[in-house]
Amino acid sequence: MSAWLIQHRAALAAAFRRLWATPLNTLLSLLVIGIALTLPAFGYVALDNLRELGRNASGVQQISLFMSLEASRKDVGEIESRLRQAVGSQWRFVPKEDALKRMKSSEGMAEIVASLPRNPLPDAFIVEPADTEPAALEALRQEIAGWPKVAHVQLDSAWIKRFDAFLRLGKMALWMLAGLFGAGLVAVTFNTIRLQVMAQSAEIEVARMIGATDGFIRRPFYYFGALQGALGGLLAALLVLAALRLLAGPVGELAALYGGNFSLRPPGVAEMLGLTALGAFLGWLGAQLSVSLSLRKFD
Repeated sequence: MSAWLIQHRAALAAAFRRLWATPLNTLLSLLVIGIALTLPAFGYVALDNLRELGRNASGVQQISLFMSLEASRKDVGEIESRLRQAVGSQWRFVPKEDALKRMKSSEGMAEIVASLPRNPLPDAFIVEPADTEPAALEALRQEIAGWPKVAHVQLDSAWIKRFDAFLRLGKMALWMLAGLFGAGLVAVTFNTIRLQVMAQSAEIEVARMIGATDGFIRRPFYYFGALQGALGGLLAALLVLAALRLLAGPVGELAALYGGNFSLRPPGVAEMLGLTALGAFLGWLGAQLSVSLSLRKFD
């Protein structure tokens, strides 16, 4: 086991030395890899923030329940009991008296409300479901519509379906973009490793002659590809964080102009580590393909 660890440590050290030996080429390669991973990573973060913005939009994913005008306090209490049993749903009760007061305080409505013989507004509930998928919201709306003394249930399902379709389209486009840039990253690593194999062909031939195994010869190239990809992924994560920091101020100001309070959510540590691991895997894959093809001429 100690010999195995020593060999891997030596291969990793050799990969570091190769990266450090050509700093300009290394910097350019890392920039290419970092930019290639930044675009899909930023798209992922943008979609995640857009989804959060849709959830926080006022009234977008709420269900408004309006009671019948003749509903009694007992009927309202029964609806409250049913809502308590609704798993994962939050709700608040809006008495018809409060609704009339707010209507009366609106500009130009005081005289109209005063002329009414009685309160025309019903008691209402505002329900905020935990499951905001369009199908789940529509199923809950239909269930609530069948409850006793419920006159009307309002849900802007068309807007929610359009928003969900837009997110699914964006996710599909993001996967396509990630696939293209991932293939480009593999191609960059492939070409870099191929050039290294060509430059060290004499060393490889000597190593073969003295009995070096294929694993011993390949291992430093694998570590080089994985290390280069990991550093490129880390650079991509830092670029995404820098872009979000630059956009945080303008986005907050725009949200304030619309009376909202929204801030961009940066990627977490797990997401940054995932991006770094993805870069390492793609770099290792490019090295694997390149070494397998390049070493055939030594057989």
